[in-house]
Amino acid sequence: MAPEKIIIDTDPGQDDAVAILLALASPELEVLGITAVAGNAPLHLTEVNTRKICELAGRPDIKVFAGCDKPMLLELHTAPEVHGPTGLNGPDLPDPAMPLQGQHAVDFIVETVLNEPPGTVTLCPLGPLTNVARALMKDPRVAARLKRIVLMGGAQSEGGNSSPVAEFNIFVDPHAADVVLKSGVDIVMFPLDVTHQVLTSQKRMEAIAAIGTPLAKATYQMLDYYRQYDEKKYGTDGGPLHDPCVIAWLIKPELFEGKRVNVEVEVSSPLTIGQTVVDHFHKTGRPTNAVYMRKADADGFFDLLTERLRRLG
Repeated sequence: MAPEKIIIDTDPGQDDAVAILLALASPELEVLGITAVAGNAPLHLTEVNTRKICELAGRPDIKVFAGCDKPMLLELHTAPEVHGPTGLNGPDLPDPAMPLQGQHAVDFIVETVLNEPPGTVTLCPLGPLTNVARALMKDPRVAARLKRIVLMGGAQSEGGNSSPVAEFNIFVDPHAADVVLKSGVDIVMFPLDVTHQVLTSQKRMEAIAAIGTPLAKATYQMLDYYRQYDEKKYGTDGGPLHDPCVIAWLIKPELFEGKRVNVEVEVSSPLTIGQTVVDHFHKTGRPTNAVYMRKADADGFFDLLTERLRRLG
């Protein structure tokens, strides 16, 4: 089978970085480009971090585009307490030599989706959905031509990580999430409900370290920094690898289980803004608009990740 064509939209972030590495290590995927958005860190850091990771993977040929530097309507909320002041604390990665592309990320998304055959491009948003929503709004033809959107975002069963009910990516730009969920595109969502099942336990970290390559060492350092916040906050053995779940599903969907449901986003309540309201049992009568993932094979996920990191050398 031909590789699936994807555009990664991201705000690195250590878990974003691992998702990028997993995608670049996987022949099942063709990365058409990577677009950066403000989220875990401001845009001027996330676009640099994206290029650093491409170079770490030995792929300076990947085109990286800077996108929106703030949410559609709200002030930007970042997460230095989780990811560090650079957004990618842990390893000491050199400044990237590969160029940042001159085109705006939103224009790249629109142009690429319209130029590729209909139904062949998958968008993979790993951060706030600002770039994706802006692309859908800029040219309505984009929605009909996409194959699907596979995103990390949302929370329900145990609440959120940015408010009692809201997950970070949706909380940062709920209005963008609302646009995406109402777009009519086939959507697959990886919420905290499933990503908190995929933890960087000490045993799994040791398996990454045992690869022994400079890339594996840098990945270990990233995740070692990143997991400390969640271990302290939640008392877990390791931190959740949210964003790589998106890429792992594209490669090996049998690692996950989900259900087609209706998902709506709260955009106005000061108390619950950014909450994803998931109608698991069709109580509202609203049409289904997303596959909401609920279970993960964590060991299978980490077996895949470790094997692919080994390929990158």
